[in-house]
Amino acid sequence: MKIDLNSDLGESYGAWTMGDDAAMLALVSSANVACGFHAGDPAGILATLRAAAERGVAVGAHVSYPDLAGFGRRDMEIASRDLRAAVIYQIGALQGLAAAAGTRVRYVKPHGALYNRIARDEAQARDVIAALQALDASLPLVVLAGSKLVGWAREAGLRVVEEAFADRGYRADGSLVPRAEPGAVLHDPDAVAARMLQLAREGTVTANDGSTVRISAESICVHGDSPGAVAMAQRLRERLLAEGASIESFAA
Repeated sequence: MKIDLNSDLGESYGAWTMGDDAAMLALVSSANVACGFHAGDPAGILATLRAAAERGVAVGAHVSYPDLAGFGRRDMEIASRDLRAAVIYQIGALQGLAAAAGTRVRYVKPHGALYNRIARDEAQARDVIAALQALDASLPLVVLAGSKLVGWAREAGLRVVEEAFADRGYRADGSLVPRAEPGAVLHDPDAVAARMLQLAREGTVTANDGSTVRISAESICVHGDSPGAVAMAQRLRERLLAEGASIESFAA
């Protein structure tokens, strides 16, 4: 049983600190590093990339809508030319910083509202796909497991990595519970670990309404900005290893 653990890192900005990158990098196998559009400043991003390189953690570009004020969690209507260029710009910037840090960008994972929008919106999904094709079609795209984007990206020839969320509630249709609703974000390390063990063993998660949702996922995300993120990632890693799982990046 091989599984990837990923987390959103590099999100601190100036004097404002978000999460504990050093602690998370000791636990995960892949780091989704902010590219400056939803969070992250150049010096902080570079420091996270260097720490990831030292730990041997694979690095991905965590691309976003241009939304620093909203942390990339506000849905946006954006012209195709602007979205495509924004994605290319962010990946390119992270590639430059990664080279300086002694590593390289190995995949792309959209962030927040963009991630959720392209899971169901074909127009914006095609824009993100086109951006990868224009820059580097070999970069895997990390997407919400079971979403429409899986098919669109594969049809376009991209490698798709389906992902599940350890610390987010699920609806019966396999979508994530919106953050504004009760039960959207989970905080209990033992409960988080137990539901991801269920995923690893059975390929299912229990939705917030008690129904069982079938999910096929290569990667599990623990959000770096969630309260208690380190404790959740630590407990999840311990439980997976105790079950004989191998924690490795899909991009290794």
